[in-house]
Amino acid sequence: MCHYVSSKDESIFSKESLMSTKPGKDIVKQALFKSKGYKQFDKYKKEAEEELPKFTKRFAEDLFKQIKSDNNPAETQEKFATEVGSTEIVLERSQIATVKKRLEDYNVLLDRVTRILNSNFVKMTFPVFSALYDASSQHFGDTQDAKRKTDLIDGHIIAIDLSEPMDRIMDKDEDVEYLDDYKLMNPYILQIARAKIAIGGEDVLAEFERGFKDARVGQYVDFKLKMKPKDITEEAMIECYKKYRAVMGTAGKNMALARLPLGEIFYLGMAKAAESVGCGNEIEDSIKNKFVKVPSWPLYYTMLTNDVQKGFEFTMKKAEMYLGEARLALELLPEEFSHRDFLEFLFLTVEHYNSFWFNQLQKQKLWSDFNSKLPR
Repeated sequence: MCHYVSSKDESIFSKESLMSTKPGKDIVKQALFKSKGYKQFDKYKKEAEEELPKFTKRFAEDLFKQIKSDNNPAETQEKFATEVGSTEIVLERSQIATVKKRLEDYNVLLDRVTRILNSNFVKMTFPVFSALYDASSQHFGDTQDAKRKTDLIDGHIIAIDLSEPMDRIMDKDEDVEYLDDYKLMNPYILQIARAKIAIGGEDVLAEFERGFKDARVGQYVDFKLKMKPKDITEEAMIECYKKYRAVMGTAGKNMALARLPLGEIFYLGMAKAAESVGCGNEIEDSIKNKFVKVPSWPLYYTMLTNDVQKGFEFTMKKAEMYLGEARLALELLPEEFSHRDFLEFLFLTVEHYNSFWFNQLQKQKLWSDFNSKLPR
């Protein structure tokens, strides 16, 4: 096994899987010759693997304190429902006391935290934020501030992680027995993320709030399309993809402490790479669930062409377009930028991820399965 990249499903990045795609072969070659991009990537990946258990512990302890010290959890739930614009993702008053009592056992809470952190999105973004932060502080000649770096990265990872329990509550497709616990946890997760991100200063917090609002718009459009899949349009899909663009783009921008032009370039690169991964994710989910994900680009293109296979082929083209825009952002970086090779290597891993799942799809020939379950 060559673990070049962190992912929940490590087999995607095994030597065998890498050799099955063109970008994967490039990754193997760079690893063999220990290219600058590979070396930088490997360093941050190893660092992130060491950091993740410490981060998990910090996160669980902060969450534990917040939950234990809250004297009015009902009000906390109500405020959160108002902010997010949905009553479905909070507990009914009658459930609060029982759930709070359960989560006041640290080991129970740690278990729930570990569950929501077991996400590709979290594992793959940890090393990226660290690299972007270092590159930016080198570029601007900042004085070293380890606490600020840790807080900013923690805050954004926690904010990204909030989408895990929220998605699981909305989709009811995994961890069904823990959804009530997640409902109680969500408002506190957001509070912790905000407090940590605020350490980056007013501009950084303002960017986060803007991104968080956009991500909620995306989530809402996603939810509406689940109810009425035939309403899918390109416009709606672009809105829906705000959930990727806003979350990752904003985090990228904030690793440069929202300073221009670097912050905007990071925003572009991360937002577009995340949208590209979104396409691969839709292919992966469709294979695993044996139906075309709703809503998704494969569904949109299938509706237009009346051909499931073509729907997925066009989705791959869309993924390549997004990645092309991410690579365009690299060309905008300053001449002497220290982490360009790292980012080029990162985008190769995105390309491999997408190609890998597309190849799996070709092999599994699920077309008639997909066809029979299309929204009519």
